[in-house]
Amino acid sequence: MKKKALFIDRDGTIVIEPPIDYQLDSLEKLEFYPKVIRNLYFIQKNLDFEFVMVTNQDGLGTSSFPEDTFWPAHNKMMTTLEGEGITFDDILIDRSFPEDNAPTRKPRTGMLNKYLSAEYDLENSYVIGDRLTDVELAKNLGSKAIFLSDKVELPSDLKECCVLQTTDWDVVSEYLFAGERRAEVKRTTKETDIYIVLNLDGKGYCDISTGLSFFDHMLDQIGKHSGMDLTIKVKGDLNVDEHHTIEDTAIALGEALYQALGNKRGIERYGYCLPMDDCLCSVALDFGGRAWLVWDAEFKREKVGDMPTEMFLHFFKSLSDAAKMNLNIKAEGANEHHKIEGIFKALARAIKMAKKRDIFNYELPSTKGVI
Repeated sequence: MKKKALFIDRDGTIVIEPPIDYQLDSLEKLEFYPKVIRNLYFIQKNLDFEFVMVTNQDGLGTSSFPEDTFWPAHNKMMTTLEGEGITFDDILIDRSFPEDNAPTRKPRTGMLNKYLSAEYDLENSYVIGDRLTDVELAKNLGSKAIFLSDKVELPSDLKECCVLQTTDWDVVSEYLFAGERRAEVKRTTKETDIYIVLNLDGKGYCDISTGLSFFDHMLDQIGKHSGMDLTIKVKGDLNVDEHHTIEDTAIALGEALYQALGNKRGIERYGYCLPMDDCLCSVALDFGGRAWLVWDAEFKREKVGDMPTEMFLHFFKSLSDAAKMNLNIKAEGANEHHKIEGIFKALARAIKMAKKRDIFNYELPSTKGVI
């Protein structure tokens, strides 16, 4: 079996990078990245990655960064990690300046020739770091990148190799241990052509176009308030009416939810609630593998925006069936717009609660032992 590796940056990834001179040159500056120690231990204990530290240390050994100021803090960091059960298989330090354009300096791969062999499964290895050069290194290696930053937008040529962008080591461990919760669904009939991409562990980014503006607005609530990244593209027979577009979108979205949840280990499973101005809307759900809908909401208007109110019940019934979840929906109030928007937002918050996953308690949430 081929070996896999985690190529882990040091400054800004394992330890906090000093903000002024970017040099960890004293014990006083040594500060570990939040939650890094417990997560590196968890990863090393439970997964089969080699740990490889790959770091650029500009001018190490020159007058601008003397070695006697570097090693005390570095060695203290390493002994602390070792004392917590974390060891590195390799430590690779490039000492060049950026202007040297050295072949060993990240994002170049000169220090990593050992790993550019058939012995290593680079496609399923990861570079973890806080700079674009770390993502570029992953691309150059043919590996995947985990980008520890929430302030930098990745350029388009690096997005494909970056599988996760976060600042939370808990999220890194969750991804490496339990995998990506992403689904892609294509549904084509004589009446509709639907494409959905869903990432349960996203940031609430949405790209939605169904041809029905109010429906787009409601679906956007699901993505935004659940924290899912959601792409929905629909071409439907709106020249006939809205029915097929709404129903088939619900079916495809339910299928995507069901697929993305996977084996459901570690999830909260249940979720619920919220008020919106004059309205009180509650949505209780259970990702328990059985479809059921209880609907307690009435609408006096024929349409809200360009969406027929009779289709709200139909949407949630189709969604519940396809996602194999229980839904109990209740809404009361006077404003029809607020009422239906409150339902969609409450659904989103219920999904956010129910999909939450705890890899440190990675059990199936059922006494039956199966969902």
